[in-house]
Amino acid sequence: MISSFVGYFVVGVLLFYSGITQAQPEMEHHHHHDHHAMKMDETGMVMNENADKLPEDCSEIRREYQFEVTAGTEYAKPFPGTTFGFSDHQWQVEPCSRITVTFINQDRVRHQWMVHGLPKYLYDQGMFHMEAAGGHRQSGTFIVPSDDRTYLVHCDIAQHMEKGMKAQLVVGRGSGDLWSVPGVSATFERADETMPRWLWGAGLFCLMIAAGLVVVWKARISR
Repeated sequence: MISSFVGYFVVGVLLFYSGITQAQPEMEHHHHHDHHAMKMDETGMVMNENADKLPEDCSEIRREYQFEVTAGTEYAKPFPGTTFGFSDHQWQVEPCSRITVTFINQDRVRHQWMVHGLPKYLYDQGMFHMEAAGGHRQSGTFIVPSDDRTYLVHCDIAQHMEKGMKAQLVVGRGSGDLWSVPGVSATFERADETMPRWLWGAGLFCLMIAAGLVVVWKARISR
């Protein structure tokens, strides 16, 4: 009885040790993968970079693209009501393309260039993300799938997108323009700058008629 118990105990210890030794390379590999999924230093960071692993629906890289994108208050000037902006607000690429972006920050505050909606089996949380500290730049590469789709690109720092840092990446024919992209689907101009003069005149005329009717109605009531 005791010998059987000792035998089971020894076998259990050996199996436990074997499991640890087999898991160690996997843990090291996972750590190695995470290490390369993010590059970070005092100038900023690049997350989920992918320069070689193809999406499941792509058999090869169809085309290479290199974009230089600058962020800063200077690029908000053409769009009243905004504070920050990108040098471009739309990029068009072929499906299954490899895209390298150099992101330059001209401001003193941090800015980001983030793509949403990418395949989650390749990109954690479905995003490719670059952040540049004030006065610095970052470069990163990612590969898009084969479907025709329009991807959201923006700065995820609080209120930066709402203040103008929104763009779109159109793959193939895209899936329609996104809402409120400066220069693409919105101008961010105030209503008093875009309303035609004839409409102002018509509104004033209607207001005068309404005022006259009120005066006549009050005069009749007072009799």
